[in-house]
Amino acid sequence: MDIGGRIKSIRLRRGLTQEELALRSELTKGYISQLENDLASPSIATLIDILNVLGVTPQAFFAEEKDEQYVFGKSDFFISPNGTGEATWLIPNSQKNEMEPILLNLPEGAESEVRMPFEGEEFGYVLEGKLTLIADDKSYILKKGEAFYIDGAHEHKLVNNFGRDAKIIWVTTPSNF
Repeated sequence: MDIGGRIKSIRLRRGLTQEELALRSELTKGYISQLENDLASPSIATLIDILNVLGVTPQAFFAEEKDEQYVFGKSDFFISPNGTGEATWLIPNSQKNEMEPILLNLPEGAESEVRMPFEGEEFGYVLEGKLTLIADDKSYILKKGEAFYIDGAHEHKLVNNFGRDAKIIWVTTPSNF
């Protein structure tokens, strides 16, 4: 672990100069510079003093930063039933995110679960086939290349009552599938 680099990064995020950190932790500016450049190693007591000034717990300071994943493939996907269709969760653990996308496969005659009212929004884009969106007892036909956007306050579902399988990207925010 690059202790000096972590101290410098946190100090800069907090908007402190080396001199301000040194004064608040009762050290010299030169010593802070040496720490940040890995020319010196702090004692545990000194490191804790610096972390207190920076407002960081030792646990948070030493926690390994996990690389954020930006690209997801089939090995990351999770498949489960959705109504009489099948939902593929495209982003692992997306329930902790603000937005939750799924790929919904609805074979001929299948329908999605009824989406009960919630505080949020949903968007869908038809990749293949044709579907009926039923919302507030009204029906809307969606064809390949068409999309829907609906306020989550409305009960709704998708039905494939056409002669072939349908696929749709369906996104909800906040996470609600």
